[in-house]
Amino acid sequence: MSRSTEPQAADFYRYDHPRIYPDILNDMFVRKSDLGPGDHVSLPDLQLVDGSTLRWPEASDRRPILIVFGSLTCPVTESAAEGLVRLHATYGHAIRFVLVNVREAHPGARVPQPRAAAAKLANARDLKARHRIPFEVAADDIDGTLHRALGGRPNSAYVIDFDCRILFRAQWANETAAIGRALAEIAARRPVSRPAVSRTMSAMARMIGHMGPVLRLAGKGATWDTWKVAPPLGLMMLASGLFFWLPRRHRGLPAMAVVMGAMTAGIAAILV
Repeated sequence: MSRSTEPQAADFYRYDHPRIYPDILNDMFVRKSDLGPGDHVSLPDLQLVDGSTLRWPEASDRRPILIVFGSLTCPVTESAAEGLVRLHATYGHAIRFVLVNVREAHPGARVPQPRAAAAKLANARDLKARHRIPFEVAADDIDGTLHRALGGRPNSAYVIDFDCRILFRAQWANETAAIGRALAEIAARRPVSRPAVSRTMSAMARMIGHMGPVLRLAGKGATWDTWKVAPPLGLMMLASGLFFWLPRRHRGLPAMAVVMGAMTAGIAAILV
């Protein structure tokens, strides 16, 4: 790697309850020291859910590789999956797609934080089945070596060429329109016009409507943990239920507007 940050200690990385720092705040920002477009990264061997091993680069497959991080209990992964499947149908001939299961974003009683490689691989299998992923799905090692090396965010995406150089980075993989534009340019062997995308507010808007179902999937404790570390996010999740007639991906913006309006009105009432 040409540039990296000091990784979190592996035992600190595998949390049972998400924390404001470093977890939530780390998700919101890309640090200047994080690996990005133009940097080189060495991918460790990854265990695929079919029992084989992904080694990169592979002489038999010189396509660039799209690495997407995700987990069963990540609402952003939930909101990204459908779009990623569509992108694979369009660009899978030119780009190798791999979804890498990492630590659970919101562990709960039903889907706890894995403490062994076998459990993490089992979650990867469940993730593939849940979203009917037609491309390769792997599990990072139990210490999150690859995930931590690339910033540790829950659902980021990277395109890496055969020379192990990062061509594109998306902070959030549900920004599938931006990812699609980058893949189209890479497939056409053109320079990527926008090699880094960080649009946190729009990514949050897309995922808020998925939060409730995902936290219920995680099991007891996951919802309460979210309220404890990020009350505004909990309020937006609650408000998204008011817009039940909308597709989940469209519930975030009105939910955000309701919460922001209520908070503004509350502050105004206090100040009057």
